[in-house]
Amino acid sequence: MKQQFTYIPKEITDADVLYEDNHLIAVNKRAGDIVQVDETGDEPLDEKVKKYIAQKYNKPNGAFLGVVHRLDRPVSGVILFAKTSKALERINNMFKAREMHKTYYAVVRQRPNPISGTLVHWLLKNPQKNVTKAHDKEVKGSQRSELHYKLVGELDGYYLIEVDPITGRPHQIRVQLSTLGCPIVGDNKYGYPRGSLRKSICLHARRLQFMHPVKNEPVLITAPVPKDGFWERFEAMMG
Repeated sequence: MKQQFTYIPKEITDADVLYEDNHLIAVNKRAGDIVQVDETGDEPLDEKVKKYIAQKYNKPNGAFLGVVHRLDRPVSGVILFAKTSKALERINNMFKAREMHKTYYAVVRQRPNPISGTLVHWLLKNPQKNVTKAHDKEVKGSQRSELHYKLVGELDGYYLIEVDPITGRPHQIRVQLSTLGCPIVGDNKYGYPRGSLRKSICLHARRLQFMHPVKNEPVLITAPVPKDGFWERFEAMMG
């Protein structure tokens, strides 16, 4: 009988927090967590972070928290939230201006050919099926999508790819790597032959670099890989 995945909510602790000041907080998202509420009814990550802040700073009326970007549910890694409305507005503008530098790592089974390059597609999302399709040319309703990638290393028949997305489209890295012939391990929605029992895929948001929206200082946030017996083997290859 096929084993079923059961979502077990976990509270945010100090160990999950990668960066925090008066304006921003970044946490290391676990694969399986949703960022904002959806039809599943599972507790979203933004609510967990609000609870963490309210408890840590003794805010009985709750805490302000602004969502500035998202990670797909099966993806792990660094995600940033705003703790003030001023920081929220400025960070939103920085994302729109592409002033936030994000670096991901993906594990695939097919060696990419070529081993590095730039992928440009026009992505069209089907919201009913929650699936995005990549087109080589612009089609009605599509969004231009661009990323840089390079092969970093190989281990036991698995290939580690570093990805720097230029745009931030729904499922962008997943569908663009699949179109390259390199579906991400565990991502059966985009061509990998089987899914993960843990409902995770081997895509990790490793780094986030930007100028602080209030302090005007450079910020670099790095998220350790999940401790699952698989990802740790690749961490030495990562920047």
